[in-house]
Amino acid sequence: MKFFERKRIVWHLMLLLLVVGGILYLDKEGAYSQEKSNESEKVVAGAAEPYAPTPHVYQKKKASRDGTGKVYMSREISHVMGHAAISWLERPEREAEEATSRVMKGMKRELNPDALIVDVGSGSGYYSFLLANLVPKGKVIGVDIQQEMVTHLAQKAQRLRVTNVVSNLGKINSVQLPSKSVDAAFMVDAYHEFSHPNEMMQSIVHALKPGGRVYLLEYRAEDRSVPIKPLHKMSEAQSIKEMQAVGLKHVKTEGFLPWQHFMVFEK
Repeated sequence: MKFFERKRIVWHLMLLLLVVGGILYLDKEGAYSQEKSNESEKVVAGAAEPYAPTPHVYQKKKASRDGTGKVYMSREISHVMGHAAISWLERPEREAEEATSRVMKGMKRELNPDALIVDVGSGSGYYSFLLANLVPKGKVIGVDIQQEMVTHLAQKAQRLRVTNVVSNLGKINSVQLPSKSVDAAFMVDAYHEFSHPNEMMQSIVHALKPGGRVYLLEYRAEDRSVPIKPLHKMSEAQSIKEMQAVGLKHVKTEGFLPWQHFMVFEK
């Protein structure tokens, strides 16, 4: 009887050790997951600061097929590309179509290695990580108004162990960055989709340091051979008019890209 009693006690002890061990293991894993989650939240929220621009009055018209019906300075604002298009943003044909390597060569001439640059409408972060290579002592802040895009960028930065790219959730009318905090703002085929372009540009000017620059890349509306829907293009003249409306000065327009204007403006 004593033998079976001892055996039962031993089994109970073993079971208890297994349960305790399992709890400790799960707790360790849970703590690790929570730590990673906290890190992600810090990356996403680290640069945010509220900013309220002056509201602008827009015109309305009957919406065209690809437009919203909202008009800014005679331009109908297009629909926004959603987070479901991440794979399209990361397509391998992008280099051939947009000559992204030329964009980076142009930006390398413009940026100092310690520059702080905001990639507005960063989407999947395609350009954010390319820009990060140009500013090894600086930082790239990817700003998007879609939480899915912001989370995707933060997770990608962690997965690639890139420490100078952070992700920030903006608003439809603001990049939500501190005054005079960035050296440059970079926008690729995104500005024409802004539902509140005037307010968004106010917030960018607010965030730029004195002498800071805006790099605006948009498909050329003047070129009918560019295979992009009309509302997703912008002419140089229209772009200059809209940037001047918020106090930016046109510095130059480069013509080294196959489909896009490479326009530079300064605060």
